[in-house]
Amino acid sequence: MSFRAAILFAFALLAGCKADPQAEAQQANAAKFDAIYVWPGVRPAPDSAAKTVYVLDGEVRRNGPARLQRLRMGVPKLPGRSVWLVVRADRLDWNHATYAAVLADVEKWQAAGNDVAGLQVDFDAATRGIEGYATFLHTVRERLPKRLKLSITGLMDWSAHGDPQALAGLAQTVDEVVVQTYQHRSTIPGYEQYFARMERFPIPFRVALVEGGAWTPPPMLERHPMFRGYVVFLLNPAKPKA
Repeated sequence: MSFRAAILFAFALLAGCKADPQAEAQQANAAKFDAIYVWPGVRPAPDSAAKTVYVLDGEVRRNGPARLQRLRMGVPKLPGRSVWLVVRADRLDWNHATYAAVLADVEKWQAAGNDVAGLQVDFDAATRGIEGYATFLHTVRERLPKRLKLSITGLMDWSAHGDPQALAGLAQTVDEVVVQTYQHRSTIPGYEQYFARMERFPIPFRVALVEGGAWTPPPMLERHPMFRGYVVFLLNPAKPKA
């Protein structure tokens, strides 16, 4: 091999060893965080130290009349933990029966001895639809007992690019936003760019990570006055490929 060829070969090796930012990132280990999302059929690990648990109770689905489709057979008891009851919504045209069913479940969980912190609405509001979403949430807030808090999930896009006036309106209605950083089982690439634009985000927020997903904390998070920590979305172990 000539000297020039050897040099080119060495550069090629260095290029091949160039670090992948996602590969360097740490994986989100649920056992190390104090807040988790628990969907039906998923059990937290025995060593989970979570003191705050977001539990999916039901869904308001797109098809048919607006009603709460319950996803749990009973009401689990979670002593020593702060519980958020989550309703996944595909639509916002809730009727009286929808609200009544949601509030009835909140009362059931409370009566079972759970420390219910509040209700979370899990809805993918479009960036340009925040103002209309705020109107819906104002109605939820009015119906929710004053002792309970109101939480919502938020997409990174509208969290970073949402209209400041619309976000200010949300800040008067909700107690927190949980910003989703993942899709399915993977962290969304480029999340650092979204958080870099959240310097003036006016609402207390948590950051939701997917269990096992790549994550390197953006430097701005720890110094952000509205940052309240993380929530890890638990997964069932992936089935091995045949």
